[in-house]
Amino acid sequence: MLVRGLALSCRGHHELVLENLALRQQLITVKRSDRRPRVRRRDRLFWIALAATWRHWRTALVFVQPDTVVRWHREWLRRRWMRRSRHGDVGRPRTIGAEIQALVRDMAAANPLWGAPRIHGELRVLGIDISERTISRLLARGDSAPRSQTWRTFLANHLPAVVSMDFFTVPTLTGRVLFVLVLLSHERRRVINFDVTEHPTSEWTAQQIVEAFPNQTAPRWLLRDRDRIYSETVRRRIASLGIGEVVSSPESLGRILTLSASLGPFVANVSTT
Repeated sequence: MLVRGLALSCRGHHELVLENLALRQQLITVKRSDRRPRVRRRDRLFWIALAATWRHWRTALVFVQPDTVVRWHREWLRRRWMRRSRHGDVGRPRTIGAEIQALVRDMAAANPLWGAPRIHGELRVLGIDISERTISRLLARGDSAPRSQTWRTFLANHLPAVVSMDFFTVPTLTGRVLFVLVLLSHERRRVINFDVTEHPTSEWTAQQIVEAFPNQTAPRWLLRDRDRIYSETVRRRIASLGIGEVVSSPESLGRILTLSASLGPFVANVSTT
């Protein structure tokens, strides 16, 4: 059948050859049994190859539905990629040895700033195959160092020596936007100093800090966020007053101000002034 098909194909009867092959193959399949035709693996592969070669393969299909051939193709692809994706042992990986566990803990103890990603990279350089998730579990299991204190604990321990600094905006009736700088003492929940400007700069902010703490009244700690207005000029001015900076995100600073005092009435008074 294949030899005759090749001979006809060489004469330019491509469509006729494919249709002839399809019909003959089905006839062979039907003749195998008097009852329901038994479809073998080579029959499925034949129709998978024919469907990929001939556009009109559905017109010659009789003994099964076209969806069946499509399903055969999908199952063949699924088995093919399943075989290709298998490598090594199948199943849960072996338990991590005691030597590797000790090595991970030793690396974490010798390098306190290293986390699981860095240790994972160093172990891969050494040729040790271990997942980053496993390293995280080992570090969490053997972590006996005290956790860093929360903002609430920090405020409770250093309340008399903490001042927060932040900006907020106030729209005016004429459509202008004013920037208000507030310095808030956490001990007595009072506003130490505030000033308003339409165009805040680093030099202006540094001058407001100096005016807020005259005659050696500067606190031990000044809390601020990471706004770009706190440039090198502001940081030098803060250091010249002997104040230590505690830098946090805007969200954290907002929670600190909420824990210490409610600025709602103050903001409302500034807005209506």
